[in-house]
Amino acid sequence: MNLPTRRKALETNAVGFGSLALAGLLARESRADARAFSNPLQPKDAHFEPKAKRVVFLFMKGGPSQVDTFEHKPLLERDHGKPYPHEKPRVQFAPTNNLLKSHWKFRQHGQCGHHVSELFPNVAQFVDDICFVHGMHGTNAAHGGAVMKIHTGSDSFVRPSIGSWVSYGLGSENDSLPGFVTICPTLAHGGVTNWSSAFLPAAYQGTPLGNATVPADQATVRYIRNPESATRVQQLQLAALRESNAEFGRLTGPDLALEGRIASFELAFRMQAEMPRVQDISGESRQTLQRYGIGNPVTENFGRQCLLARRMLENGVRFVQVTHSDAFVQWDQHGDLKKGHEKNAREVDQPIAALLGDLKARGLLQDTLVWWGGEFGRTPTAQGNDGRDHNPDGFTMWLAGGGVKGGYSHGATDEYGFFARDGKVHIHDMHATILHLLGLDHERLTYRHAGRDFRLTDIHGKVVHDVIA
Repeated sequence: MNLPTRRKALETNAVGFGSLALAGLLARESRADARAFSNPLQPKDAHFEPKAKRVVFLFMKGGPSQVDTFEHKPLLERDHGKPYPHEKPRVQFAPTNNLLKSHWKFRQHGQCGHHVSELFPNVAQFVDDICFVHGMHGTNAAHGGAVMKIHTGSDSFVRPSIGSWVSYGLGSENDSLPGFVTICPTLAHGGVTNWSSAFLPAAYQGTPLGNATVPADQATVRYIRNPESATRVQQLQLAALRESNAEFGRLTGPDLALEGRIASFELAFRMQAEMPRVQDISGESRQTLQRYGIGNPVTENFGRQCLLARRMLENGVRFVQVTHSDAFVQWDQHGDLKKGHEKNAREVDQPIAALLGDLKARGLLQDTLVWWGGEFGRTPTAQGNDGRDHNPDGFTMWLAGGGVKGGYSHGATDEYGFFARDGKVHIHDMHATILHLLGLDHERLTYRHAGRDFRLTDIHGKVVHDVIA
C-alpha cells in the first residue's frame, strides 16, 4: 500500500480542531514510537528563586481615576474650581479646565492606614495585603497605544504580550491547559495584539475565553468541541496518520514546524476535556458564588470572570487576565464621572475582594501575584462639567501577594495627582518587576528574531526592589 505524504494526510484527516491532537495521546501510550512529540509548555526553571508562580492581571479598560479611587489628595478638595497651579503636559489628549475634587470621601483602612475612596469598600478590607504603586507613568495618552504598551511593552510595534513572555519563560503547570488565558478580553485598541505571541512560537499565544461583547457565562474557547467526528473515528484517522508520520520521519528526518503544529493540536485535544471541567462552577458552594456576586446582575459578569480566574490559576495556568470592559471602553469618563465610576466600581469591587480573599484562604495568594490597573489614569482637572481626561503622566496600580510588601505605598504623584513625582515607576519598570517576582531576569528573558534579541522591556526597565518583601 502506498502511504500518503505527511502533508496530504494533514490536509485530509484533520476533521476537527482536536482531531490531530489524539496523536499525542497515542504516542504517549505507545512506547514503540521512536520519536516523541515535544511540549513547548512544559514547566521550565526560573533564572532564580521566584516569589510568585503565577499572575492574574485585573485590567480596568479605559483608565480609572487615581484621585477618585486610591490616591487621597486633600489639596484637590481644598482648591476645587481653581486653575491647576503648575504647567500642564505639553501633549494632552484633550483640553481640560480647572481642578475637580473627587465626588467620594476617602477613609483610612487596615493597620497600614491607607486611604481608599468610598468606591471600593470591599477592596479596602485588604489594604494590608496590597502594595500600592502611586508613581506610575507611561508615554501615550491614547487608548490604543497605551493599551498596547501595558500589554506588550510597545505602543507602536507588534510585540509579544507579557502573558506570552511569562508562558515562554516558565511554561505551564498543566499540560492540558494553555499557559496564558485571557477572559473576556476587549477587541478594541489592539485587539488580539494584546494577547498575541507575535514572533514567539504560537504555543505561547494567549487563549481567549470569549470577548468583552460576550457575557461571561457564555464565554468559551472557540471550537472546543468537535461535533463532526466521534472520538473513535478520530482515533482511527490518527492511527493512520501516526503511521504515515513515522514513515515520513524515517525517510526525511524531523520536520520541526510540523511537529510544533501537531503539539498545538495535542493541547487542543486535551483541552476538549479539561477546559469545560475548569469552567464548570456548578460544584462551587452557594457561599462562594455569593461572595463573588454571582446571581446579582450588577456583579454577575465580572464576578464569574474572577471565579474562573481562580479556577484557572489553581489548575496550573501561569498567566490569567481578567478584563473589565464593554465593547469599547469602560472606565473612560470624559463626562458623567460620578455615574460612570460608581457603576464600574459596583461591578468590580466585590468580585475583586472575593478573589483576594479566596486566594488567601486557599494559601494561593502567597505565590500568586495579583496585578490591578488600567492603561493610564485621569487628570485632576475637569473636562467639561463632570469628566476627567486621559492622564499617562501619573496614576496608580496595585499589586498583592506574590512576594510584594503588603500594606505598603510606593511613590507619589504631585499634590493634585497630575504628575508622577516620587518613586516614579514606568510601565517598563512594572514589567521588569513582575518578571523578577516570577524569578525571571527581564534582561535575560530574550528571543532572537530578525537578527536581534528582543525582550519585553526592550532596552528599558528597572526592577522596583522597594516593593518586594
